[in-house]
Amino acid sequence: MTAESTAARLALAAARILREEGAQAVTMRRVAAEAGVTAMATYRHFPNREALLRTVVDQAVAEVTADWGKRRARTFRSRIDFLTDEFLDFALGERNLYAFVMAERWEGARRLDDFADSPAFRPVFEAVRQGIEDGVLRTGDPLEITLAVTTPVLGLVQLYHGGRIELSEKDFRGLCKRTVGRVLDGVAA
Repeated sequence: MTAESTAARLALAAARILREEGAQAVTMRRVAAEAGVTAMATYRHFPNREALLRTVVDQAVAEVTADWGKRRARTFRSRIDFLTDEFLDFALGERNLYAFVMAERWEGARRLDDFADSPAFRPVFEAVRQGIEDGVLRTGDPLEITLAVTTPVLGLVQLYHGGRIELSEKDFRGLCKRTVGRVLDGVAA
């Protein structure tokens, strides 16, 4: 067994555990057992749990967001609508990964100053920047406007995951889209 394939098996095991059970279930011993190696072998490939999780999260987020923003849209609003769908597919379909990436404190998590480089945030940021340039949105800081557009959905998802919004998924998605529309009305040129 090569070192590369062992590292890949460890990452796959950690990703499965994270996605199915959440970050709290990802331990070096558990990952090693799932990958069929000793716990000490895990440390040859990943110095600690945080490094393993960072590798897994980077790969998973890259996979989930690979096609975000690539759908053809005729208008700024339809582009944002597609991006909202893609984000909600992630938030509702990958609940444990979403919770770790978006709601938990962890080493290596993005901070405000590098949000625009995030694969999940960048497509909306680019759409907003283009919307400002095209005169669809008021002139302003694209980062702040993107935050204004995206954070209501983040908050609604937290409430939905916490059982505080009891709607069908279809109705919840509609609520999110109506909320984004209201925010866009407020920043429209």
